[in-house]
Amino acid sequence: QVQLVESGGGSVQAGGSLRLSCAASGSFFSINAMGWYRQGPGKQRETVAVISSGGSGGSTNYADPVKGRFTISRDNAKNTVYLQMNSLKPEDTAVYYCNADAIHRYGKNVFWGQGIQVTVSS
Repeated sequence: QVQLVESGGGSVQAGGSLRLSCAASGSFFSINAMGWYRQGPGKQRETVAVISSGGSGGSTNYADPVKGRFTISRDNAKNTVYLQMNSLKPEDTAVYYCNADAIHRYGKNVFWGQGIQVTVSS
């Protein structure tokens, strides 16, 4: 019912920046919270940042390792969530996934994107 497509990943040197985007499409009534998660090599998937559906941009929460460096935002008109990543570190290397908590005709589910690679070299 909901498709999420991430873009903006790639390779960057330490200290650099990347901006990830995730656009939701399909058949749904509304999207509540949206978030970014990541899974590094040999690690479990972890939360990076989450944003609620508030009309003024939504409230945000960040994992401690990215606080002060990453910024999550969303454009509700475009059903898109962004992750601005600054001061990137090699330990930020991971596959990044977005998700969306969507309400559709059959109920409410969390949907995931396919993931996008971010590689930070030292």
